[in-house]
Amino acid sequence: MIGNDITYAAELLKSGKTVAIPTETVYGLAANGFDEDAVINIFEIKQRPRFNPLILHIGNWEMLETISNQVPEVLLSLAKAFWPGPLTILVPKTEAVHDIITAGSPLVAVRMPNHPLTLSLLQQLPFPLAAPSANTFGTISPTNAQHVENQLGSALDYILDGGECAIGVESTIAKVNEFGRVVILRPGGISAGEMEKVIGYQPESVSAEHPTEAPGMLKSHYAPKIPLVIGNLNQLCEEHHNKAIGIISLQHQFSHPAIIHQEILTEDGDLHLAARNLFAALRRLETSGAEIILGELVPDNGIGIAINDRLTRASA
Repeated sequence: MIGNDITYAAELLKSGKTVAIPTETVYGLAANGFDEDAVINIFEIKQRPRFNPLILHIGNWEMLETISNQVPEVLLSLAKAFWPGPLTILVPKTEAVHDIITAGSPLVAVRMPNHPLTLSLLQQLPFPLAAPSANTFGTISPTNAQHVENQLGSALDYILDGGECAIGVESTIAKVNEFGRVVILRPGGISAGEMEKVIGYQPESVSAEHPTEAPGMLKSHYAPKIPLVIGNLNQLCEEHHNKAIGIISLQHQFSHPAIIHQEILTEDGDLHLAARNLFAALRRLETSGAEIILGELVPDNGIGIAINDRLTRASA
């Protein structure tokens, strides 16, 4: 059932049920982050492997202290600058956080989402919400309530409808390395340049120490049901001329007899708009009748880095 009744959603979550929630990034599949059985249900609904950790979502600073009492000062400064917002920090967990959330890691991923409905919901709850994206594991993330209903509707107790997601790609995930410097594990809604204005240096993007150190780190992720190939679109069209082709491009229209559907992410090159449109465009392409999706990378700066990360993982 889809609706916007926050009180009803809160009652369901307090009773151990699973609710899809809107955020500014993508829709999340939420349950009580302190209830092991409720969290296990998330893994089962998503068909998500248990080795892949989850993000805990909070609605106030007091809840952060329950989850972690050892937040590095530099990460705290970033949280104060960007919360509520699309920044996830990886911090030492307290005993209140079950190992199933962190896949056995001593670090827990936490963020405060910037969506009025979900913030209001979180502030009614005495626990954080574990909430990976509300889709089956490895597939395209949902950016509106109907996406969730189409894929997971029958398995959920409620879908809280907050409209289209404003950002459209997942949060940036950051931690401190052994030298006390901030590094980015997953690019997302907050860019390295924005973080530099707070901490005085631009954090490096690094590979996770292992692919399950943080959510969304697996090589293949965010993938449509048909193959996605990234490269020079004119060249790729010639290489795949004997197939029904779907195109995803930043702003230019492509012409080739084999193209049956094209998605242009933005007409004016606005990368924020491109990010907002990315997952919905991929969903339309996978149901367009195309046999293959051909795509191109976007300018690799700002949120374009996050777009390219998602396209690369979707094509792996």
